[in-house]
Amino acid sequence: MAFRRRNKSYPFFSQEFLIQNHADVVLGLVILILIGLMFEVTAKTAFLFILPQYNVSMPTPVKDFYGEIAFYRYGLRDCLTILFYLFITIVLHAVVQEYILDKINRRLHLSKVKHNKFNESGQLVVFHSASTIWCLYIIVTEGYLANLTSLWENYPHVFLPFQVKFFYLCQLAYWLHTLPELYFQKVRKEEVPRQLLYIGLYLLHIAGAYLLNLTRLGLFLLLLQYFAEFFFHTARLFYFTDENNQKLFNVWAVVFVITRLFTFTLSVLAVGFGLARVENQGLGLESGNFNTFLLRSSILLLVCLTQAWMMRRFIHFQLRRWREYLQEQAVRKKSTTNRQLKVVKKETGNHENGMMVKAENGTSPRVRKLKSP
Repeated sequence: MAFRRRNKSYPFFSQEFLIQNHADVVLGLVILILIGLMFEVTAKTAFLFILPQYNVSMPTPVKDFYGEIAFYRYGLRDCLTILFYLFITIVLHAVVQEYILDKINRRLHLSKVKHNKFNESGQLVVFHSASTIWCLYIIVTEGYLANLTSLWENYPHVFLPFQVKFFYLCQLAYWLHTLPELYFQKVRKEEVPRQLLYIGLYLLHIAGAYLLNLTRLGLFLLLLQYFAEFFFHTARLFYFTDENNQKLFNVWAVVFVITRLFTFTLSVLAVGFGLARVENQGLGLESGNFNTFLLRSSILLLVCLTQAWMMRRFIHFQLRRWREYLQEQAVRKKSTTNRQLKVVKKETGNHENGMMVKAENGTSPRVRKLKSP
Protein backbone atom coordinates (compact mmCIF):
# COMPACT_ATOMS: atom_id res chain seq x y z
CA MET A 1 0.00 0.00 0.00
CA ALA A 2 1.62 3.23 -1.13
CA PHE A 3 0.54 6.59 0.25
CA ARG A 4 2.64 8.94 -1.85
CA ARG A 5 3.09 9.36 -5.58
CA ARG A 6 6.70 8.60 -6.29
CA ASN A 7 7.88 11.00 -8.94
CA LYS A 8 11.49 10.18 -8.17
CA SER A 9 13.22 7.22 -6.56
CA TYR A 10 15.80 7.76 -3.82
CA PRO A 11 18.51 5.47 -2.40
CA PHE A 12 17.43 3.16 0.42
CA PHE A 13 17.85 4.51 3.97
CA SER A 14 18.44 8.04 2.68
CA GLN A 15 16.70 11.01 4.24
CA GLU A 16 14.43 11.63 1.26
CA PHE A 17 13.55 7.94 1.01
CA LEU A 18 12.48 7.90 4.68
CA ILE A 19 10.38 11.06 4.29
CA GLN A 20 8.70 9.79 1.13
CA ASN A 21 8.00 6.27 2.43
CA HIS A 22 7.63 6.79 6.20
CA ALA A 23 3.95 5.75 6.21
CA ASP A 24 4.74 2.49 4.39
CA VAL A 25 7.59 1.72 6.80
CA VAL A 26 5.40 2.35 9.83
CA LEU A 27 2.56 0.31 8.34
CA GLY A 28 5.01 -2.60 7.97
CA LEU A 29 5.83 -2.36 11.70
CA VAL A 30 2.11 -2.37 12.58
CA ILE A 31 1.49 -5.46 10.43
CA LEU A 32 4.50 -7.18 12.03
CA ILE A 33 3.02 -6.64 15.50
CA LEU A 34 -0.40 -7.88 14.37
CA ILE A 35 1.17 -11.01 12.86
CA GLY A 36 2.69 -11.67 16.28
CA LEU A 37 -0.82 -12.33 17.60
CA MET A 38 -1.05 -15.43 15.43
CA PHE A 39 1.72 -17.34 17.22
CA GLU A 40 1.68 -18.49 20.81
CA VAL A 41 5.32 -17.59 21.36
CA THR A 42 4.89 -13.93 20.40
CA ALA A 43 1.22 -13.39 21.32
CA LYS A 44 1.94 -12.19 24.87
CA THR A 45 4.45 -9.63 23.61
CA ALA A 46 2.09 -8.43 20.87
CA PHE A 47 -0.71 -7.95 23.41
CA LEU A 48 1.54 -5.57 25.35
CA PHE A 49 1.46 -3.23 22.35
CA ILE A 50 -2.20 -3.56 21.42
CA LEU A 51 -4.19 -3.79 24.66
CA PRO A 52 -4.09 -1.44 27.69
CA GLN A 53 -2.20 -2.98 30.62
CA TYR A 54 -2.63 -3.12 34.42
CA ASN A 55 -6.23 -4.32 34.47
CA VAL A 56 -7.90 -5.18 37.78
CA SER A 57 -11.27 -6.94 38.15
CA MET A 58 -13.46 -5.30 40.79
CA PRO A 59 -16.92 -6.33 42.04
CA THR A 60 -19.58 -3.84 40.98
CA PRO A 61 -23.31 -3.96 41.73
CA VAL A 62 -25.37 -4.60 38.61
CA LYS A 63 -29.13 -4.43 39.35
CA ASP A 64 -29.89 -7.29 41.79
CA PHE A 65 -26.52 -9.04 41.78
CA TYR A 66 -22.84 -8.29 41.87
CA GLY A 67 -20.66 -8.64 38.81
CA GLU A 68 -17.03 -8.01 37.99
CA ILE A 69 -15.86 -5.17 35.75
CA ALA A 70 -12.29 -4.64 34.60
CA PHE A 71 -10.67 -1.35 35.59
CA TYR A 72 -7.20 -0.12 34.70
CA ARG A 73 -4.31 1.69 36.32
CA TYR A 74 -1.32 3.29 34.63
CA GLY A 75 2.26 2.09 34.52
CA LEU A 76 5.45 1.94 32.46
CA ARG A 77 4.05 -0.66 30.06
CA ASP A 78 1.63 2.00 28.81
CA CYS A 79 4.58 3.36 26.81
CA LEU A 80 4.45 0.28 24.55
CA THR A 81 0.73 0.77 23.92
CA ILE A 82 1.26 4.46 23.19
CA LEU A 83 4.06 3.56 20.76
CA PHE A 84 1.81 1.15 18.83
CA TYR A 85 -1.01 3.66 18.50
CA LEU A 86 1.52 6.32 17.56
CA PHE A 87 2.32 4.11 14.55
CA ILE A 88 -1.40 3.78 13.81
CA THR A 89 -1.79 7.55 13.96
CA ILE A 90 1.05 8.13 11.50
CA VAL A 91 -0.66 5.77 9.04
CA LEU A 92 -4.04 7.51 9.48
CA HIS A 93 -2.32 10.88 9.06
CA ALA A 94 -0.94 9.73 5.71
CA VAL A 95 -4.34 8.39 4.62
CA VAL A 96 -6.09 11.71 5.34
CA GLN A 97 -3.30 13.64 3.64
CA GLU A 98 -3.14 11.50 0.51
CA TYR A 99 -6.81 10.75 -0.15
CA ILE A 100 -8.50 13.94 1.09
CA LEU A 101 -6.27 16.98 1.57
CA ASP A 102 -3.95 16.51 -1.42
CA LYS A 103 -6.92 16.13 -3.78
CA ILE A 104 -8.49 19.35 -2.47
CA ASN A 105 -5.15 21.19 -2.68
CA ARG A 106 -4.72 20.29 -6.33
CA ARG A 107 -8.03 22.00 -7.09
CA LEU A 108 -7.43 25.12 -5.02
CA HIS A 109 -3.92 25.95 -6.34
CA LEU A 110 -2.83 27.54 -3.06
CA SER A 111 0.52 29.19 -2.38
CA LYS A 112 3.13 27.20 -0.45
CA VAL A 113 2.41 28.99 2.85
CA LYS A 114 -1.35 28.57 2.54
CA HIS A 115 -0.84 25.00 1.37
CA ASN A 116 0.97 24.09 4.61
CA LYS A 117 -1.60 25.85 6.79
CA PHE A 118 -4.43 24.17 4.89
CA ASN A 119 -2.87 20.75 5.55
CA GLU A 120 -2.39 21.57 9.24
CA SER A 121 -5.99 22.72 9.70
CA GLY A 122 -7.35 19.81 7.66
CA GLN A 123 -5.61 17.25 9.85
CA LEU A 124 -6.71 19.01 13.03
CA VAL A 125 -10.35 19.30 11.91
CA VAL A 126 -10.50 15.52 11.51
CA PHE A 127 -8.79 14.93 14.86
CA HIS A 128 -10.76 17.52 16.84
CA SER A 129 -14.12 16.40 15.48
CA ALA A 130 -13.42 12.73 16.27
CA SER A 131 -11.99 13.54 19.72
CA THR A 132 -14.90 15.85 20.61
CA ILE A 133 -17.49 13.17 19.79
CA TRP A 134 -15.50 10.46 21.58
CA CYS A 135 -14.91 12.64 24.66
CA LEU A 136 -18.58 13.64 24.89
CA TYR A 137 -19.63 9.99 24.56
CA ILE A 138 -17.37 8.99 27.49
CA ILE A 139 -18.60 11.83 29.71
CA VAL A 140 -22.24 10.95 29.10
CA THR A 141 -21.96 7.15 29.33
CA GLU A 142 -19.79 7.23 32.46
CA GLY A 143 -22.26 9.56 34.19
CA TYR A 144 -19.82 12.43 34.77
CA LEU A 145 -22.10 15.00 33.10
CA ALA A 146 -25.11 14.13 35.27
CA ASN A 147 -23.03 14.32 38.46
CA LEU A 148 -20.39 17.06 38.38
CA THR A 149 -19.37 16.34 41.99
CA SER A 150 -17.84 13.10 40.68
CA LEU A 151 -14.97 15.26 39.39
CA TRP A 152 -13.56 15.48 42.93
CA GLU A 153 -15.50 12.95 45.01
CA ASN A 154 -13.68 9.70 45.88
CA TYR A 155 -10.38 11.16 44.73
CA PRO A 156 -7.88 9.74 43.74
CA HIS A 157 -9.52 8.17 40.68
CA VAL A 158 -6.87 5.49 40.31
CA PHE A 159 -9.00 2.81 38.66
CA LEU A 160 -10.13 3.84 35.20
CA PRO A 161 -12.79 2.30 32.92
CA PHE A 162 -11.40 0.83 29.70
CA GLN A 163 -12.69 3.60 27.44
CA VAL A 164 -11.24 6.35 29.66
CA LYS A 165 -7.76 4.81 29.73
CA PHE A 166 -7.84 3.99 26.02
CA PHE A 167 -8.90 7.58 25.24
CA TYR A 168 -5.93 9.02 27.14
CA LEU A 169 -3.48 6.60 25.53
CA CYS A 170 -4.73 7.57 22.08
CA GLN A 171 -4.53 11.27 22.90
CA LEU A 172 -0.92 10.93 24.03
CA ALA A 173 -0.14 8.87 20.93
CA TYR A 174 -1.61 11.52 18.63
CA TRP A 175 0.26 14.47 20.08
CA LEU A 176 3.51 12.50 20.25
CA HIS A 177 3.12 11.53 16.59
CA THR A 178 3.08 15.23 15.64
CA LEU A 179 6.75 15.52 16.67
CA PRO A 180 8.14 13.24 13.93
CA GLU A 181 5.55 14.67 11.53
CA LEU A 182 7.36 18.02 11.78
CA TYR A 183 10.26 16.25 10.08
CA PHE A 184 8.21 14.14 7.68
CA GLN A 185 6.11 17.12 6.50
CA LYS A 186 9.20 19.37 6.13
CA VAL A 187 7.76 22.13 8.30
CA ARG A 188 9.56 25.44 7.85
CA LYS A 189 12.14 26.30 10.52
CA GLU A 190 10.35 29.51 11.54
CA GLU A 191 7.17 27.47 12.16
CA VAL A 192 8.83 24.82 14.34
CA PRO A 193 8.97 26.83 17.64
CA ARG A 194 5.25 27.65 17.42
CA GLN A 195 4.39 24.03 16.68
CA LEU A 196 6.59 22.72 19.50
CA LEU A 197 4.97 25.10 22.01
CA TYR A 198 1.51 24.08 20.81
CA ILE A 199 2.31 20.35 21.04
CA GLY A 200 4.13 20.70 24.36
CA LEU A 201 1.16 22.39 26.05
CA TYR A 202 -1.19 19.61 24.96
CA LEU A 203 1.19 16.89 26.12
CA LEU A 204 1.76 18.63 29.45
CA HIS A 205 -1.94 18.98 30.23
CA ILE A 206 -2.99 15.52 29.02
CA ALA A 207 -0.11 13.69 30.69
CA GLY A 208 -0.61 15.76 33.86
CA ALA A 209 -4.30 14.84 34.10
CA TYR A 210 -3.47 11.17 33.43
CA LEU A 211 -0.59 10.84 35.89
CA LEU A 212 -2.16 12.95 38.67
CA ASN A 213 -5.41 10.94 38.47
CA LEU A 214 -7.44 13.95 37.35
CA THR A 215 -8.78 12.15 34.30
CA ARG A 216 -12.41 13.18 34.86
CA LEU A 217 -11.60 16.87 34.99
CA GLY A 218 -9.25 16.40 32.05
CA LEU A 219 -12.09 14.97 29.93
CA PHE A 220 -14.20 18.10 30.45
CA LEU A 221 -11.33 20.47 29.74
CA LEU A 222 -10.34 18.58 26.59
CA LEU A 223 -13.95 18.61 25.39
CA LEU A 224 -14.11 22.40 25.75
CA GLN A 225 -10.71 22.92 24.12
CA TYR A 226 -11.32 20.61 21.18
CA PHE A 227 -14.77 22.08 20.55
CA ALA A 228 -13.32 25.60 20.21
CA GLU A 229 -10.36 24.42 18.12
CA PHE A 230 -12.68 22.58 15.74
CA PHE A 231 -14.46 25.86 14.89
CA PHE A 232 -11.17 27.71 14.42
CA HIS A 233 -9.63 25.25 11.99
CA THR A 234 -12.92 24.84 10.13
CA ALA A 235 -13.04 28.61 9.70
CA ARG A 236 -9.46 28.56 8.39
CA LEU A 237 -10.32 25.91 5.81
CA PHE A 238 -13.25 27.96 4.49
CA TYR A 239 -11.06 31.08 4.45
CA PHE A 240 -8.42 29.34 2.31
CA THR A 241 -11.05 28.22 -0.21
CA ASP A 242 -12.45 31.78 -0.43
CA GLU A 243 -10.98 34.74 1.45
CA ASN A 244 -14.43 36.32 1.69
CA ASN A 245 -15.64 33.46 3.92
CA GLN A 246 -14.86 34.97 7.32
CA LYS A 247 -18.18 34.57 9.13
CA LEU A 248 -17.07 31.36 10.83
CA PHE A 249 -14.26 33.30 12.53
CA ASN A 250 -16.95 35.32 14.31
CA VAL A 251 -18.65 32.10 15.45
CA TRP A 252 -15.31 30.78 16.66
CA ALA A 253 -14.64 34.02 18.58
CA VAL A 254 -17.88 33.60 20.56
CA VAL A 255 -17.23 29.90 21.20
CA PHE A 256 -13.63 30.61 22.22
CA VAL A 257 -14.56 33.17 24.87
CA ILE A 258 -17.32 30.96 26.29
CA THR A 259 -15.08 27.89 26.50
CA ARG A 260 -12.35 29.91 28.23
CA LEU A 261 -14.84 31.02 30.89
CA PHE A 262 -16.12 27.48 31.38
CA THR A 263 -12.57 26.11 31.55
CA PHE A 264 -11.51 28.59 34.22
CA THR A 265 -14.71 28.15 36.25
CA LEU A 266 -14.63 24.36 36.13
CA SER A 267 -10.96 24.22 37.10
CA VAL A 268 -11.45 26.49 40.11
CA LEU A 269 -14.59 24.59 41.14
CA ALA A 270 -13.01 21.12 40.92
CA VAL A 271 -9.45 21.84 42.10
CA GLY A 272 -9.78 24.98 44.19
CA PHE A 273 -12.97 24.08 46.06
CA GLY A 274 -13.79 20.41 45.45
CA LEU A 275 -10.43 18.76 46.12
CA ALA A 276 -9.69 21.19 48.95
CA ARG A 277 -12.75 19.93 50.87
CA VAL A 278 -12.43 16.17 50.44
CA GLU A 279 -11.23 14.18 53.42
CA ASN A 280 -8.41 12.41 51.61
CA GLN A 281 -5.67 15.04 51.87
CA GLY A 282 -1.94 14.46 51.55
CA LEU A 283 0.67 13.01 49.22
CA GLY A 284 0.78 9.26 48.60
CA LEU A 285 2.64 7.97 45.56
CA GLU A 286 1.57 4.35 46.07
CA SER A 287 -2.09 5.25 46.50
CA GLY A 288 -1.97 7.81 43.67
CA ASN A 289 -3.03 10.67 45.93
CA PHE A 290 -1.65 14.09 44.95
CA ASN A 291 -4.14 16.21 46.85
CA THR A 292 -1.85 18.71 48.52
CA PHE A 293 -2.10 22.49 48.69
CA LEU A 294 1.13 22.94 46.70
CA LEU A 295 0.02 20.66 43.86
CA ARG A 296 -3.48 22.16 43.76
CA SER A 297 -1.99 25.65 43.56
CA SER A 298 0.43 24.56 40.83
CA ILE A 299 -2.39 23.01 38.77
CA LEU A 300 -4.56 26.12 39.05
CA LEU A 301 -1.60 28.37 38.24
CA LEU A 302 -0.77 26.31 35.14
CA VAL A 303 -4.39 26.36 33.93
CA CYS A 304 -4.76 30.11 34.56
CA LEU A 305 -1.47 30.96 32.83
CA THR A 306 -2.40 28.84 29.83
CA GLN A 307 -5.84 30.45 29.56
CA ALA A 308 -4.33 33.94 29.91
CA TRP A 309 -1.76 33.18 27.18
CA MET A 310 -4.50 31.91 24.88
CA MET A 311 -6.65 34.98 25.53
CA ARG A 312 -3.67 37.22 24.76
CA ARG A 313 -3.12 35.49 21.43
CA PHE A 314 -6.85 35.65 20.73
CA ILE A 315 -6.95 39.42 21.34
CA HIS A 316 -3.90 39.97 19.10
CA PHE A 317 -5.52 37.90 16.38
CA GLN A 318 -8.78 39.88 16.57
CA LEU A 319 -6.92 43.21 16.55
CA ARG A 320 -4.95 42.13 13.47
CA ARG A 321 -8.15 41.10 11.72
CA TRP A 322 -9.72 44.47 12.59
CA ARG A 323 -6.73 46.40 11.25
CA GLU A 324 -6.79 44.39 8.02
CA TYR A 325 -10.52 45.04 7.71
CA LEU A 326 -10.04 48.80 8.17
CA GLN A 327 -7.22 48.88 5.60
CA GLU A 328 -9.36 46.96 3.13
CA GLN A 329 -12.28 49.33 3.65
CA ALA A 330 -10.00 52.36 3.18
CA VAL A 331 -8.65 50.93 -0.09
CA ARG A 332 -12.15 50.21 -1.34
CA LYS A 333 -13.35 53.69 -0.39
CA LYS A 334 -10.39 55.26 -2.16
CA SER A 335 -10.92 53.22 -5.32
CA THR A 336 -14.65 54.06 -5.31
CA THR A 337 -13.88 57.79 -4.95
CA ASN A 338 -11.39 57.70 -7.82
CA ARG A 339 -13.93 55.89 -10.00
CA GLN A 340 -16.58 58.53 -9.26
CA LEU A 341 -14.17 61.38 -10.09
CA LYS A 342 -13.37 59.79 -13.45
CA VAL A 343 -17.08 59.48 -14.25
CA VAL A 344 -17.69 63.14 -13.33
CA LYS A 345 -14.81 64.29 -15.57
CA LYS A 346 -16.15 62.35 -18.52
CA GLU A 347 -19.65 63.76 -18.07
CA THR A 348 -18.62 67.42 -17.67
CA GLY A 349 -16.19 67.49 -20.62
CA ASN A 350 -12.99 69.61 -20.81
CA HIS A 351 -12.71 72.96 -19.08
CA GLU A 352 -10.26 75.79 -19.19
CA ASN A 353 -10.39 79.08 -17.31
CA GLY A 354 -13.70 77.92 -15.82
CA MET A 355 -15.44 77.72 -19.25
CA MET A 356 -16.30 74.75 -21.49
CA VAL A 357 -14.70 74.95 -24.91
CA LYS A 358 -16.37 73.10 -27.79
CA ALA A 359 -14.90 72.25 -31.14
CA GLU A 360 -15.72 74.51 -34.11
CA ASN A 361 -17.61 71.77 -35.94
CA GLY A 362 -19.44 70.75 -32.74
CA THR A 363 -18.49 67.10 -33.08
CA SER A 364 -15.71 66.62 -30.56
CA PRO A 365 -14.83 68.51 -27.39
CA ARG A 366 -11.37 69.92 -28.15
CA VAL A 367 -9.58 72.36 -25.94
CA ARG A 368 -8.99 75.77 -27.61
CA LYS A 369 -7.01 78.58 -26.04
CA LEU A 370 -8.98 81.72 -25.39
CA LYS A 371 -7.35 85.05 -26.03
CA SER A 372 -7.17 87.30 -23.06
CA PRO A 373 -9.24 90.49 -23.44
